[in-house]
Amino acid sequence: MLKGAIICPDEDLAVKLEELLSDLGVVAIVRTLPRYPNAAELQRMLRATAPQVLFLSVESLARAMEIVNAAETEIPGVQIVAIGRNPDPQTLIEVMRSGIREFVSLPFNRQLVYEGMLRLKEVLDRRPVHMETTDLIFSFLPAKPGVGSTTIATNVAAAIAKLPQQKTLLADCDLNSGMVRFLLQIENQFSILDAAERAFQMDENMWPQLVSSHGNLDVLHSGQLSPERRVEAAHIRHIIDFARRAYRSVVLDLSGNMEKYAVEAMHESKKVFLVVTSEVASLHLAREKLAYLRSLDLGDKTVLLLNRCQKRALISPQQVQELLNTPLMMSFTNDYQGVYKATTAGKPVDITSELGKQFVHLAQLLADKKPPQPAAPEAPAKRKFVEFFSIAPSASSMLGGKKPA
Repeated sequence: MLKGAIICPDEDLAVKLEELLSDLGVVAIVRTLPRYPNAAELQRMLRATAPQVLFLSVESLARAMEIVNAAETEIPGVQIVAIGRNPDPQTLIEVMRSGIREFVSLPFNRQLVYEGMLRLKEVLDRRPVHMETTDLIFSFLPAKPGVGSTTIATNVAAAIAKLPQQKTLLADCDLNSGMVRFLLQIENQFSILDAAERAFQMDENMWPQLVSSHGNLDVLHSGQLSPERRVEAAHIRHIIDFARRAYRSVVLDLSGNMEKYAVEAMHESKKVFLVVTSEVASLHLAREKLAYLRSLDLGDKTVLLLNRCQKRALISPQQVQELLNTPLMMSFTNDYQGVYKATTAGKPVDITSELGKQFVHLAQLLADKKPPQPAAPEAPAKRKFVEFFSIAPSASSMLGGKKPA
């Protein structure tokens, strides 16, 4: 079924048209505006609803023609249908000159309207509408709880939002232990659960009430613990589709529990960042999750982020990459005090600190603002990786390996 929107100051006309279209079952109306919008309102409405067919009142011909030009610029290929009560011949001529080929007026002829909608469907099947959307969707997945995935996701999202023309959404998808609300001290009572319940009716008026804005960053937190409320994969898909049209970058903070909606989110993502530390338990679970991600055809888009690196770590970044057989994109220094200070202030980590600069660097890479650089210099190793673990058989066995004979 096609998606449609109505712009009509004549409420009675709009109601009768929507009732007829509902009966015909070819076009579903997702938004009705009872007035002619200004340019900004029109853009928000079109990007929020992405209609394929726009039913436009020609009660004010001049305003209608302005909307025709703006709509065709915003959504190339959108089909426009003129509507009115008793249009005069001059209005019909002007409508035809604008390129509109369908006109419906009272009293509606059911058969003629139905045939007109089928013609529009044939056109759209051949030449679908095109709306600019982003592919900068990034999922952050912890190898295990407590590795700092949410801290990285939150700070990277905040850093992306500070870049030019990078309106960004941070969505906390961890329904059991979401921390974004706490980290940024958000008071908005609405959450991703509310967005999911309204996903199929989402519009440009509802969305601003659900998110909390921090400059160029919008945050959709996970809300209070509500085990009885769930999110379906289809809901997440609709939210992401909406976000693709409204934002330049989208950061998804996942729980690591591999819920169906989380798997859907990762399939929609350009990159999946598996956050690990050099602790044995973290690396063991990371390997388990990587195997599962590969079974879902997500292995090619998954890379590692190594958190809380120590200068003299027992396991180096290069060895983590070798063990997990997955590219390591970046390593982050261990800055407990810096993270603690930021958390108590409800703000991102200071971008002038070493850790803050690392968040900014990753943000620039994700926003295509800076060429990629090596994750970390390779330290000269005196032993090969397997030899390194041969001196610590207990750690090797915990990672699933065999003890040396």
